[in-house]
Amino acid sequence: MSLFFIALLPPQHIQDCANQIKQQFADYYDSRHAQKSPPHITLQPPFEWQDDNLAVLEACLQEFVVSQAAVPITLSGFGAFIPRVIYIHVEKSPELLTLQTDLMAHMESQLGIVDKVSKTRPFAPHMTVAFRDLTKQNFKAAWPQYQHRQLYFEFAAAELTLLRHNNKRWHIQSQFPLSGTERDMLPN
Repeated sequence: MSLFFIALLPPQHIQDCANQIKQQFADYYDSRHAQKSPPHITLQPPFEWQDDNLAVLEACLQEFVVSQAAVPITLSGFGAFIPRVIYIHVEKSPELLTLQTDLMAHMESQLGIVDKVSKTRPFAPHMTVAFRDLTKQNFKAAWPQYQHRQLYFEFAAAELTLLRHNNKRWHIQSQFPLSGTERDMLPN
């Protein structure tokens, strides 16, 4: 068994920016846990899956993306889940909410993968830059520095990414291009 999760990854230049922010949290606030995964927006939280059944999981995701278009994503400023998590704020667009809901339903109906916590609270898209090992004291020091800090990016999320944990960190296992392209999102 391995741990997996499904996410949207931003383009490389945005990942580089987010990784610099994660490094600031490591350097100044002793918070390194967010560095164990590439910058991402989680759609399907971590779940266990049999390693020898990976082809079934990947086929299921390939089947899902065929009917999905690229999703416009807007990152705007910072947010927090007080008292331990600081993240880059992801605006809730109808397209993003629909993609996440449809993916969760597909994973449940096709593979029996259910995240019980997600069923009890609304989807809160975010891109974590500090969590878990950020102490309450360091949160109180860091949050005023980031609360009003400016950050803004727009991009089209054009593929789903399956990430796998290797007992130390998360790695990209496979990527699944969404059928739509960025030009499909522009008004006619």
